Amino acid sequence: MFEDLTGKVAVITGGARGLGLSMARALARHGVRVGLVDLLAEVEHSAEAVTRELGVDAVGVTADVTAADDVAAAFARVADALGSPSLLVNAAGITVWEDSLDVSPESWRRVIDINVTGTFLCCQAFGRACRDGGHPGVIVNVSSMSGRVVNVPQHQTSYNASKAAVDQLTKSLAVEWADLGVRLNAIAPGYFLSDMTRQFTEANPELADRWRAMIPVGRMGEPPDLDALVVFLCSDASAYVVGQSVVIDGGYTAI
Repeated sequence: MFEDLTGKVAVITGGARGLGLSMARALARHGVRVGLVDLLAEVEHSAEAVTRELGVDAVGVTADVTAADDVAAAFARVADALGSPSLLVNAAGITVWEDSLDVSPESWRRVIDINVTGTFLCCQAFGRACRDGGHPGVIVNVSSMSGRVVNVPQHQTSYNASKAAVDQLTKSLAVEWADLGVRLNAIAPGYFLSDMTRQFTEANPELADRWRAMIPVGRMGEPPDLDALVVFLCSDASAYVVGQSVVIDGGYTAI
């Protein structure tokens, strides 16, 4: 069903581990060559593992998504190694739990810079590559259900605001770049057991139980639960899905 993905090149930010790496693997299983971009040096080992385990070309690039020069260099490195990318998954992001009365300007800016500005700069670099290369492209931004609801009991205003911004960024660019042939959508996950989240829930079982009690299906998401959605949104099968933010949360936002 997704044969159109075979041989394409994807850039995945936040690709060293967690949901970013999981989505990169999902695409690689359909024959996509993947460029993993992350601030963590382990991104190179993650790319090597993708090649070894799934038999597709992969490259790991260390970069700061909030720095335009870093982003441009990362895209150039992926293009040199794999070819011009026609897919982009923006999964780089952070969460900070703080009472809003105590949030420092530095903390606020860090969350907004990574989650919003970093996403925009990567979209911009990708859009330019598509324009200059004369080919279409697909972008999938990782938003969150937190762009629509206020999570409890934790306080994470900066994160919630940043993910609402990612949704609007996705819509805005989808409309602006439709004539360019660059199609954008977002994935809005609920509570997912990424590597970091799993460590946290194991250390805080009472909070994890409270979260699960609020999810109608009675469990948190697992990284493979995202696989089919990201593959679908990257493929031609979703060609008429434009500017949407698809919530995948086990029913959390439905109640």
